[in-house]
Amino acid sequence: MKTSITLFLFVFFGLFFVHCTKNAQVVVPETVNTSELLSYKTTVAPTIDGTIDAIWDNAQKLAVSPTVPNPGNGLFAGYIDQVYPATLRSMYDGQYIYFLAQWNDPSNNPVQPWYFNAITKRWTQRGNAKAYDVNGILTKEGMGQDQLAMLWNIDNSTAKFPTQTCYASCHLFTPYRNFQGVMVPNKSANHYTNGVNEKIDMWWCHLNKDLVSNQMDDQYQDWAGGPSVTDTVGGSGNGRHADDLVPPSPFTTSYINTNTNVSNGAFNNSQSLKLDGTGTSVNVPKWIMPSATGKLYYSASDTLAGGAAIKVKAVSSTGVLTLVDNTTIDPNGDAGYLDNEGTTAYAAKKYIPSFIAAPLTAGRADITAVGIYTGSGWVVEYKRLLKTPGTLKQDVDFSSLEDQPFGVAIFNSSNYQHGIQPNLLLKFQK
Repeated sequence: MKTSITLFLFVFFGLFFVHCTKNAQVVVPETVNTSELLSYKTTVAPTIDGTIDAIWDNAQKLAVSPTVPNPGNGLFAGYIDQVYPATLRSMYDGQYIYFLAQWNDPSNNPVQPWYFNAITKRWTQRGNAKAYDVNGILTKEGMGQDQLAMLWNIDNSTAKFPTQTCYASCHLFTPYRNFQGVMVPNKSANHYTNGVNEKIDMWWCHLNKDLVSNQMDDQYQDWAGGPSVTDTVGGSGNGRHADDLVPPSPFTTSYINTNTNVSNGAFNNSQSLKLDGTGTSVNVPKWIMPSATGKLYYSASDTLAGGAAIKVKAVSSTGVLTLVDNTTIDPNGDAGYLDNEGTTAYAAKKYIPSFIAAPLTAGRADITAVGIYTGSGWVVEYKRLLKTPGTLKQDVDFSSLEDQPFGVAIFNSSNYQHGIQPNLLLKFQK
């Protein structure tokens, strides 16, 4: 009898926990934390919809612990040593490579929403990172983005990548030996590679923005002239670029856009207007949907003719907004437009979104991604062709099924502050 009861309880709780990890919540299971991700060879493709198909049970989990480093310059202050445990899985077939990422996250806040400051009588936005006073005391929580990123070596071009992955292009306040062997001082904290022929594939998903269009942003990194470049476009070795952009020669002019139809995806819901038409210029929302306040975002279609969003054409010195249909929004005395200005959860109920969602196009649209915030964390599925059709060599090529070193990063409601897990290796089941 005891044996039967024990067996029943074992089966019951086993099925209970399997069910919970599917859709109800994100539970990062205990997994041996190695540095290798084995991509399972499948003939049945998973459906990329944010729901974990049973086929994923065949793929091994890699447990990672992206940790926010301390660059030594205060760049990541307020986030240093935070850890974002996650699991990764991968599969591939004759056409695509697939990934599944899961991690716990207790909150999914709106991204830098607009609110009204009743004291200054100005419209403003929540900051994209935590704010501290001179004594290091937290004064305001950040309302930045949740993000997921991966870096890959393109054609084995970046020499340091196999041993440093994410850090192979991160030049933080250390002298830098350029591709000619000359030591030069570092002028920025930007990513740029160490030689003119080195390139890194950068997959960067702004979860609150890109997933609206079921995408992950496909970008790349290059040398960008190195740290000695100080012009407005090279920017001291700012090597992060959208796919389809190619470097100028010499690095003193803008990167060249090879696709005139390229879209940058989501764009800011912001504009500058003069107070009362003639006074000081201030930033205010550009579009408002008066009947749908509290939305996380507006869609690009909302801003077109006949769309639900109405353009703001004027702002008064007391914060009253006038729309193009001559209706007004007066936030004075309306608590729904106010932020609590504190360190607790965001309070405004009539906040206005900070961005207009729009799809990425051309080379930036190579990665299909669908993510679901479950209430306790993120489940993100994404896929990309093993080899993309692009001719600019701005994407990693998986078609040879050779091992691929990579790194992964997770951002938690922040701007550039992020946890990093370097020195990982993707292997393919043959």
